[in-house]
Amino acid sequence: MASPTSLSLAILSILLTANSTIGSPNATHESFIRCFLDHTRPSNSSAQLLYSPNTTAYDAVFRSSIRNIRFLNSSSTTKPVLIVSPTNESHVQAAVVCSRKHGLRVRVRSGGHDYEGMSYVSEGDRFIIVDLAALRSITVDAEHGTAWVQAGATLGEVYYTIAEKNRTVGFSAGACPTVGVGGHFSGGGIGTLSRKYGTAADNIVDARLVDVNGRILDRESMGEDYFWVIRGGGAASFGIVLSYKIELNYVPPIVTAFNVIKTLKQDAAKLVTKWQQIGPNLDENLYIRVISLAIDDDEAEGNRTIQAMFNSLYLGTCKELLTVMGSSFPELGFEAADCNEMSWLESVLFFANYSGRPTEVLLDRKLEFDFSFKAKSDFVREPVTETTLEEIWRFLMEAKDEPLLLFMEPFGGVLNEIAESATPFPYRKGNLYIIQYYMWWLETDMETTERHLSWMRKLYALMTPYVSKNPRAAYLNYKDIDLGRTANVWGPKYFKNNFNRLAYVKSKVDPHNFFRNEQSIPPIKSLDKDTSLTRDRERENPEVSHDLKS
Repeated sequence: MASPTSLSLAILSILLTANSTIGSPNATHESFIRCFLDHTRPSNSSAQLLYSPNTTAYDAVFRSSIRNIRFLNSSSTTKPVLIVSPTNESHVQAAVVCSRKHGLRVRVRSGGHDYEGMSYVSEGDRFIIVDLAALRSITVDAEHGTAWVQAGATLGEVYYTIAEKNRTVGFSAGACPTVGVGGHFSGGGIGTLSRKYGTAADNIVDARLVDVNGRILDRESMGEDYFWVIRGGGAASFGIVLSYKIELNYVPPIVTAFNVIKTLKQDAAKLVTKWQQIGPNLDENLYIRVISLAIDDDEAEGNRTIQAMFNSLYLGTCKELLTVMGSSFPELGFEAADCNEMSWLESVLFFANYSGRPTEVLLDRKLEFDFSFKAKSDFVREPVTETTLEEIWRFLMEAKDEPLLLFMEPFGGVLNEIAESATPFPYRKGNLYIIQYYMWWLETDMETTERHLSWMRKLYALMTPYVSKNPRAAYLNYKDIDLGRTANVWGPKYFKNNFNRLAYVKSKVDPHNFFRNEQSIPPIKSLDKDTSLTRDRERENPEVSHDLKS
């Protein structure tokens, strides 16, 4: 194995030949690399840490976790001048210190599911990627019901490792196993257990992060304001989270999952209308989401219909579920034959469309799909009428080559009991459900892309009267650049009244806006002088301290 010094010199020799490819000032590039290697030379790791565009591995590393290929060939985006793949915390510190010193920005990537590619491309900044994929350790403390999870781990790895230690604990987070912890937890994190245990962010009890000065801070040393922002406010605006300490959630030995599918001829519209009324008010052990899409009608050639799937998890047995469904949603026609009893870990496979595969598939980080997509989100506070629902579905059926899914996920349960200001994720009591509009396509040409994006925007416009208002809300983890690049426009949509507090903390912990992207929280340096903002902040968040730890 090569010594750390010889390895560093070899890397330096390779990377310093990259000047023409990188397209950045030679001195800046060389200075960053020397700085980084000076900071990391004591490391015993023999893994390569730096990748530049003229090295053969760069493209493979760059694409390794990209889930949305529409940004790869775009003339309006810039790729990183370097990729840093840290294998220990000091490498992350070095990346921050050397980037600041030598005029580069930092983008942070964990799982690569960033909906608008902001973790791996930019609209002009010269930047490096800190790719956290190798920082993925998970340490479960079964006795105390907690776990430390590094930010580069995936949800699948988290769920699998927790279940290895204890089959009757899980964690409240999303359904897609390849999503990275770093972004998902820091943006909120909703899933099948949210009505029972809250969001992922609600269950974070400590964290370790690298701040703008390259220091490693935990909850005690960063202070409560800083700890607050990284649990729902998007940590990439404030630093680089290295790991989260999470409180694990009890799950019974047997849970029950089911899919009940209905079409228009099977009263899908009536059933979804009913679901809106009862879904957020069901027993908190019962989660039923609705996934709808337009399909060809097998019974009428050339026609289309809507398929609505009631996709559910119940924390209990089939016998118990039959009683609950019989009293709360008898119209669905749920029966014992629909039940699938399993362990909670197996339910993760069920919701990921991995049923029948070994649980070890949750450890597989390989890309299974290679396509472009666009998504948007809305929160619904008043039920949509059956007539309106049919109008929306007609719109879906008219667009025959626009593959799109509507995910309607219920709120209620414990989410109603948590204050809007408890974390930056403000969507609590009063929200019936969230809708995610998700469209994908295989072609990569700009004409096809623009056609799909235009259709999605038309659907979003159609939905305007039926969703939340003042502001029209959106979920940070379903990031949407169409909301704008001006913070006072998109900020209240993602965070409502919590946006002021986020901007205030930003001005304290990163006043020069080093950690930034196209939709990152800006520092409001004049916030204390702006009496209206200060007054709003103190009225909305009286618990905020004005003396953040430095």
